[in-house]
Amino acid sequence: MGLIFIYPKFLFFLLIIPLLFLIHFLSLRAYKSKALRFANFEAIARIKGVEFYSKNLVILILTCLLMLVIIFASAGLTLRTEVEASSFSFAIAIDSSASMGADDFKPTRLDSAKDTALQFVEQNPISTRFGVISFGSAARLEQDVIDNKELVSKAVEDIKVSASGGTNLYDAVVLGVNILRGYDNKSMIFLSDGQINIGNLQEAIDYANDNNLIIHTIAIGTEEGGESAYGLTKLDEESLQAISFNTKGSYFKAKDKEATAAAFSKIADLKMKRVSIPLSNYLFSLSILLIVVIYYLANSRYRTIP
Repeated sequence: MGLIFIYPKFLFFLLIIPLLFLIHFLSLRAYKSKALRFANFEAIARIKGVEFYSKNLVILILTCLLMLVIIFASAGLTLRTEVEASSFSFAIAIDSSASMGADDFKPTRLDSAKDTALQFVEQNPISTRFGVISFGSAARLEQDVIDNKELVSKAVEDIKVSASGGTNLYDAVVLGVNILRGYDNKSMIFLSDGQINIGNLQEAIDYANDNNLIIHTIAIGTEEGGESAYGLTKLDEESLQAISFNTKGSYFKAKDKEATAAAFSKIADLKMKRVSIPLSNYLFSLSILLIVVIYYLANSRYRTIP
């Protein structure tokens, strides 16, 4: 759970608040100077020299609070939180870069990832929707989001190891967001060895967060590494841990096919979705209430007109 600003440029207007305090105390100084010209406190009270100190501070505080509320509303204050969801739409993203041809998972990392993805599809309810993405140097849509398990399974089976050695996680995140757009309950599952060498990881995380996408990651590979067409390649857990942690997803390390299947089973049981709740309307309503309160006080108990 956290608060963000959709239009942070409006926070510049927060500089108005210290300006209000400056104006207030300069006015106090002027009133005090004027009051000292009189010989008694009765005269001072009539020009509000004493009352200005004791009462108008309330008006100042309420006015500053009003300005703060209006500025936060204009800046698009939004609450990001997680709520329980009854069903999910998944984008399964399988790393198909050359390093996934490594043999530390038998027969290869990619084959292990595909077999487990098929198990995951099969064990979910028939109404669950899936999309399938493969990604190497670029992301490729293998199957748009659909509730047809047969078509989804075929798309997974058809994924081949790419001839290129690059792994572009950012492209995969963008594609995942696009195919899941319009679905309320959604998350993305990455199966990869973490050898991300194209694109910026932080940009991928930011893009996922901006679109309320939870990303679960499953590490496919070993620290010792395996032989691929490009030589020995080892598992890079840090990148996978970073993207799952920073998008409120879960990270799993698969040591073999059984462990990977268990990770998918846990993901299927995670029923949380991310939502953004705009607070601007509530803040504007509060600002109207504050205006009424300030007007009432300024024209009744806290009047400053002599």
